[in-house]
Amino acid sequence: MAPAAPLDPNAGRLGHLTPEQQATLAQFRKELQETEYWDAQRHDDRTLLRFLRARKFDLAKAKEMILNAEKWRRDFGVDKIKESDFDPAERAAVNKYYPQFYYKTDKDGRPVYIEQLGKLDVPALYKATTSEMMLKHLVLEYEKCLRERFPACSTAAGQPIETSCTIMDLNNVGLKAFYDVKDYVAQASNIGQNYYPETMGKFYIINAPFLFTTVWSIIKGWLDPVTVSKITILGKSYQPELLKQIPAENLPKELGGKSTDDIFSDPGPWNTASNGAPAAPTA
Repeated sequence: MAPAAPLDPNAGRLGHLTPEQQATLAQFRKELQETEYWDAQRHDDRTLLRFLRARKFDLAKAKEMILNAEKWRRDFGVDKIKESDFDPAERAAVNKYYPQFYYKTDKDGRPVYIEQLGKLDVPALYKATTSEMMLKHLVLEYEKCLRERFPACSTAAGQPIETSCTIMDLNNVGLKAFYDVKDYVAQASNIGQNYYPETMGKFYIINAPFLFTTVWSIIKGWLDPVTVSKITILGKSYQPELLKQIPAENLPKELGGKSTDDIFSDPGPWNTASNGAPAAPTA
């Protein structure tokens, strides 16, 4: 029996659509244009295809998903969120007690997002901010990815970049700290997979402790199976696997890389003030 042909990683994307998918996209666009939510600038074909892929090109389900996302945008006030909404001292405290940042690119040209859950200090965090403000900042970063990071990474890589590569570092994480922020994590997961679908390319959980299986059993319940399939769980000896995807010069030194750039300087091709050079895309 002949081996199955490898799946096309670009299937369902522009330039890689079947005639049936092309027809579904055209119908999806037409039906959305007839709603009150149509936004010609935001609803380009790449965006519509993200929702179609998330629902396996089931037109009715994709339409339901995008309309729910548009209603949420209005209710949440997404288009009104600005960088100036966030007090610099508050952001500095969040960076200290729950570090989350974008840092250069992986070998495929994706922006790398790093979350250091092991440094989480819940009492100090919630003295400085609220879960509502953290969610607002999360949404702002998603919007910046769509408007700034992905386009800049696409230009740098010479190919369309529509997803990110995430690293969640669990070094020294405590179960109590996780349970204390589980509601925020659940809401953040919901926002990501339902309102910004198909933006996760790779997801590495590193320094996973022995008891992480307990936490993972909870987290998996918040995620759809496709999302779960993109997640790789690594223990303390994560570096060889991680360096297959992220060049050492683009990985912070504290995670085993060679980069000494400030982790909160937002280095990458989207930030012309940074010296974060993009990685050369692999074939």
